[in-house]
Amino acid sequence: MLNFKALYHQAETHKHLVMGGMFFLLCGFILLQTIFSPVLAISLVVFIAAALLTIFRPFWMLAVLAVYFPFESLVLKFVPNDAYVFVRYASEGLIYLIAAVVLVGWLTRSKKMIFSPIDLPFFLFCLSLLASVLINFVPPSIALLGVRQIIRFVLVFFLVIQLQPSKAYIKSLTTVLFGVVLFESVLGIIQHFLGDRLDLFLLPSDVRSLGEITLTSGVAQFWEPGSRVFATLGRYDRLGNFLYFFLLIATGFLFVFKEKISKTSVPWVFMLAIPALAMTYSRSSWFAFLLGFLFIGLWVMRDKRVALGFTLSILAVTSYLLLSGMVVRNITEAPGQTFAERFFETFSLSRWRGEYYGIGRVYWYVQTPLTVVASAPFFGVGPGQFGGGAVAALGNTHVYERLGLPFGVFGTEGSIDNNWFSLWGETGTIGVGCYVWMMIGLFLFAMQTYRSQKDPFARALALGFAACLLAVSFNAFTSPIFEIRTLAFYLWLYGGFVVVLGKGVGSSKVAE
Repeated sequence: MLNFKALYHQAETHKHLVMGGMFFLLCGFILLQTIFSPVLAISLVVFIAAALLTIFRPFWMLAVLAVYFPFESLVLKFVPNDAYVFVRYASEGLIYLIAAVVLVGWLTRSKKMIFSPIDLPFFLFCLSLLASVLINFVPPSIALLGVRQIIRFVLVFFLVIQLQPSKAYIKSLTTVLFGVVLFESVLGIIQHFLGDRLDLFLLPSDVRSLGEITLTSGVAQFWEPGSRVFATLGRYDRLGNFLYFFLLIATGFLFVFKEKISKTSVPWVFMLAIPALAMTYSRSSWFAFLLGFLFIGLWVMRDKRVALGFTLSILAVTSYLLLSGMVVRNITEAPGQTFAERFFETFSLSRWRGEYYGIGRVYWYVQTPLTVVASAPFFGVGPGQFGGGAVAALGNTHVYERLGLPFGVFGTEGSIDNNWFSLWGETGTIGVGCYVWMMIGLFLFAMQTYRSQKDPFARALALGFAACLLAVSFNAFTSPIFEIRTLAFYLWLYGGFVVVLGKGVGSSKVAE
């Protein structure tokens, strides 16, 4: 920790220099406001304050970012173009600043290095990325952006472990984030009833670019107003992802704490977040939550109530199909689609056929292994070259043209909406194998923590996180979910929390 008394003494000794520096800094802000805009000047002031907070209290900045990300989409909607780039990437820059704080701690030996269960696979994964860049002669700028897109939030996991947060910090932040979940759920439910009156305010529809790089693609509302709620997260699937992640964390608490659960906010999370999750109409989020919940309730806990509920649900679904006369194989997406039609469309042959010939996800399920991976099976075609957010932002069509493929989903988007296959295409079988190794290593550690720890909070968090890993791994087949900050940040943040609690290396200090 920094010595504030020593800093104060130094400031008193050199007060004329400090005052002069503040004067020139103020002049700089005035000049910045005059040349560019007041928003950019204010943003810079806020960023400097956030940077100082990061240096003095990196724990606090992690908490600020955790609360900020669900609202970022709405905040950015009202940021002027001349300040957009700065505001858009300031949050990510603060993550790198936390990394710099940790690095300085290592170099000055004020912090010792803490090892994690996934150090080896992550190191090998980084080596595979480097090998892919060199083998494919990927231009440095594209390689840098491609690697950044893949590993930027994985860094959060390692930063949490090195910072060693206390159990009190983890509990407090989890409580606050449950509060954010409740807010988003209530806003989503209100949005369902108000429809386009609230949709227009919340939807980030504008495309923002920097030269030829697309910073934000904007969201085209192809669904009926109010039919798919998204609250402040910009898209219905992102709200669904955010809700199911914390619902599964809450599920861990539900089964571990049992009769004591009524004294927490968890019952409210279930009562409000589940209806909001249903109203998102995000099928991948529905099934991801169901997968994680059944893993805890049936596989781990062997809960008879969950087994009975699951059996009754299967009977209800079967009865509905028999009584309604619905022909599942012919269902396709259409305006005014009911909840039942949205659910059963998942299993529709017509939808699968349409997604293949319409260059949707199903097309890339087939073409990625047959064409992309076959062209570079071991180390892939290189980061920033295929399927992910970086290639979409850069408009990099090089690999697509070389292989005779359309440019991502619909032939225009660049991304293929499948994070596992985009990783497979870019990093090859070796790279994606190392990534899978990381996920399995974290899952096994979480389950070991659940079984071996005596502390109920640690056990509940570990169990919920293990379910989250299964759910997110499933969801990655239908979304670029490892790249989306409204889920990836929390996945790796809570992965770090579980490792800290499992290894018992958390700091006992209160003032974090």
